[in-house]
Amino acid sequence: MGVVVQFDYGLWQSLYGMTRVSFPQAKGYFDIATTIHRNDGGGPVNTADQQLALLNMLTAHIAKLFAPPTTGGSGGLVGRINSATEGSVSVQAAYSNNVSEQMAWFIQTQYGAMYWSATAPFRRARYVGNL
Repeated sequence: MGVVVQFDYGLWQSLYGMTRVSFPQAKGYFDIATTIHRNDGGGPVNTADQQLALLNMLTAHIAKLFAPPTTGGSGGLVGRINSATEGSVSVQAAYSNNVSEQMAWFIQTQYGAMYWSATAPFRRARYVGNL
């Protein structure tokens, strides 16, 4: 039912602009992404283009969260900015109160939010009758 795709570093860099994230780092983030989004041929995504697009989004999300700030990471700020001050510089970030814990982790970055939206059809229950 599902498909298996291979990581394409050049494509991923061109799409997400994380040119400072090295191939070994990006490949490691892709491997982590496959523990969250199934890439073994048994998942619900049945086209290679869609599978690669989703895994690339998730890889970019993980890279943004975990890469050092000098290589394209976020530098530790988590959540959406809900308050900012200019004098004496102050920034506050928070999750919305009306999101699930799962969704909260994904919406920390624009890439995770895209992934969350794009995977909505796959988070629905599926009935499989007697075979």
